[in-house]
Amino acid sequence: MKKTILESFSLKDHVVILTGSSGFLGREFAYTISDAGGNVILVDKETKKNKKLESDIIKKYKTKPMVCNVDITNKIEVSKMVKTVIDKYKKINSLVNNAVFHPNTKTLNVKSTFDKFPLDLWEQSLSINLTGPLFLCQEVGKFMKKEQDGTIVNISSIYGMLGADQRIYGKSGLDSPISYAVTKGGILNFTKYLAAYWNRNNIRVNTLSLGGVENRKYMSSKFIHNYSEKTILGRMAKKDEYNAALLFLLSNASKYMTGSNLVIDGGWTAW
Repeated sequence: MKKTILESFSLKDHVVILTGSSGFLGREFAYTISDAGGNVILVDKETKKNKKLESDIIKKYKTKPMVCNVDITNKIEVSKMVKTVIDKYKKINSLVNNAVFHPNTKTLNVKSTFDKFPLDLWEQSLSINLTGPLFLCQEVGKFMKKEQDGTIVNISSIYGMLGADQRIYGKSGLDSPISYAVTKGGILNFTKYLAAYWNRNNIRVNTLSLGGVENRKYMSSKFIHNYSEKTILGRMAKKDEYNAALLFLLSNASKYMTGSNLVIDGGWTAW
């Protein structure tokens, strides 16, 4: 019997590894995967937050999530985690490379301008934002190639596509640093490389590039206004407005899509 269009978005019984699961958007993505029937592997170093998230998901969705407190920049830890997932679930359907390090002056009390950008923050950004996804794709990719099936979604940003408009930041302390631009730009071609590398192996690899998400816990009203003026829709994204796009990329709804970049940004890049 032919599946309905809504059924093509189902992740029922899928096993999805999600990095950065306890973060602002990570939690949204974890709930979305679970709501679609998937068993989400919650990969993060924030143990307490991750365990709370796991408990919430079990209560609300009755799926089978699992917490993995892993340093994604450590290949041995990543390899052990992948083996643990396979041993428990016997499969891995998808990987979402969502974990990110985004330094700014407000959270780290450092100068993040280009001419004074600290080397340690540069190296930490490269390690988490690029080396982590490399290790994960290497380890998960081995299994997916063997199975001839799998989906990978890499999370990027409009600042991986365009230069950051420094005029909107002012003294907000929310500068978008060079390390973020370089690593998010790298993710775009990382996606294309992997999609081409695994051609004919039925492993789909796509990028989801995001615009700014409103968070009044640390964003001033002035910054939100300045950012919103740069978008066609006249506002920043709400934290749940990327969920459907991620589900599309993970599910069979996008089964003829690979090597692509899906941009959700309120029109920021359209003018």
